[in-house]
Amino acid sequence: MLADLKRLIADLTGPQQSAAPHADLDLKTAVAALLVEAAGMDETFDTTERHVIESLLAKRFELSQDAVTALVADAESRVADTDQYHPFADRISKELSIDERAGIIEMMWTVALADGELDPHEDALLRQVAGLLHVPDRERGLARQRARTALGQA
Repeated sequence: MLADLKRLIADLTGPQQSAAPHADLDLKTAVAALLVEAAGMDETFDTTERHVIESLLAKRFELSQDAVTALVADAESRVADTDQYHPFADRISKELSIDERAGIIEMMWTVALADGELDPHEDALLRQVAGLLHVPDRERGLARQRARTALGQA
């Protein structure tokens, strides 16, 4: 009878998730996931944004085109499988210095601004992620300006 009750509860709650669903998350994937999240905040993830993400990742991590393509695909899958970006931000925050974290925010700004418009959801995401990465508002603003300058939007 106890076994039947356990089965019923398991059926109702669905498959059990591991205690750490992002335990295998590495730094590259965490960064890629946040960039993908930034690209999708305005509900359009176009080829321009994809190209910007791939270029930023290739440069930051010195990756080949095949490696970047696989990394972005993995990141897209992880973003689709969760509604939280805290695990990604947590991984980055634990591994990188404040200057490097500000660089990640700059990368996110570059993606968010790549289409020439800043959606309010993109702006909100950047504020939230900067907070999770412990990047001060001033540094977040400077990162935004650097991204705009790099994109020729200054």
